[in-house]
Amino acid sequence: MINVRRAVVGDAAEVVRLRAVMLASMDGAEPAPGPWQEAARETLRDRLAEPQDALGVFVVDKPDRPGELAAVAVGTIERRLGGPANPSGLTGYVFNVVTDPGYRRRGYSRACLEALLDWYRRRGVGKIDLRASADGEPLYRSLGFVPTSGRTMRLSLPPAD
Repeated sequence: MINVRRAVVGDAAEVVRLRAVMLASMDGAEPAPGPWQEAARETLRDRLAEPQDALGVFVVDKPDRPGELAAVAVGTIERRLGGPANPSGLTGYVFNVVTDPGYRRRGYSRACLEALLDWYRRRGVGKIDLRASADGEPLYRSLGFVPTSGRTMRLSLPPAD
């Protein structure tokens, strides 16, 4: 039995550590340490302390290392304008699913992601998006995710002065 729990404020540093693991696996190189880490920890601490519950963070602790996380799944709920395919406009976005390399192939990411999907269901979210890595795609497909036909575009604005 895998024990999945909601993350608490004290887990912020470990969640950010695992985010770096995920980014390294997607980009092929570990991200350089920098201000992004403290900003991410601060965001997590703030969001995990909020009562409004628009951020879902589900974790599995390392069974042999108290205080360290083996896996995490993070997602958010956004309220967009409704449409025919999603009348409520509630949309989930999964932006972090990762297992520490030494703890893979034990079902931890699946357990965290299933808890996150249940969290979405309980909140009435019927549409959930994510960007899949090649390694993660089989897991996502097994849970019902399918490729979309949309034409995603992005603009990166420089910081305001």
